[in-house]
Amino acid sequence: MQKITEALVRQVIQPRSQESHKGSFGRVLTIGGNQNFGGAIIMSTSAAVYSGAGLVTCATAPQNFVSLHARLPEAMVVDYQDQAMLAELIPQMDVLVIGPGLGVDTTALAILKFVFTQVQPHQNLIIDGSAITLVAQERLTLPTAQIIFTPHQMEWQRLSGLALAEQTPAKNQVAQQKLAATVIVKSHRTEVYLPSAAWQNPVGSAAMATGGMGDCLTGIIAGFLAQFTTQREAAILAAVYAHSQISDQLAQRQYVTLPTQIIDALPQYMARMSR
Repeated sequence: MQKITEALVRQVIQPRSQESHKGSFGRVLTIGGNQNFGGAIIMSTSAAVYSGAGLVTCATAPQNFVSLHARLPEAMVVDYQDQAMLAELIPQMDVLVIGPGLGVDTTALAILKFVFTQVQPHQNLIIDGSAITLVAQERLTLPTAQIIFTPHQMEWQRLSGLALAEQTPAKNQVAQQKLAATVIVKSHRTEVYLPSAAWQNPVGSAAMATGGMGDCLTGIIAGFLAQFTTQREAAILAAVYAHSQISDQLAQRQYVTLPTQIIDALPQYMARMSR
């Protein structure tokens, strides 16, 4: 298993061309956040914006609209049950995120199934959080798309059928190949299973063990994929490393690092990496 390095991050994050506009840096749609878990999708959406995606729209429960706009006026917002609006928006996107705070009730399942019918083969589809649980529980057929799963180890157990003790790199790779998707297994040393190779993230610490950390990571991956389109696999690896490295830098002076702090630090971090 190869180790992700800072050098790879610097390879991915390049200075922006001055001959560009917001459309040059990709379009992201984040979908999730029921009335009880709006914070999850707000963090994912914020991370996509702060990591540089050009245009970001959040599809969420209407109860979250005010909170999202208060935190993140840069993002657009729509009702995640408005199928006509979703059908119009989805084809315009480079990256779709579904799952943060979505829940596992009938509303969540209906939204997930609808998105699966609309996503296009060339689009990146990041399946996170409760959407992973729904895929596993309902044994949903995956759509044809560039799929990325971002499970923690218990979600990976549900999806792959591998108990925690069985989640070795070799068995994880076999399960990833069966899914025909990229898989990011989040743990103390997060592992990334790409179609081409397996990678381990050597940075990060227990300071990251707090709610919303995975939602933050999902948004960073989306933002990187939206911008760095010619380096898809490297962009995924760079996002994983950047997320943890920012936390390590914050953890030099604090006991816990919050996802919102990592999000706030992203633009400055990316500026340093681009030099």
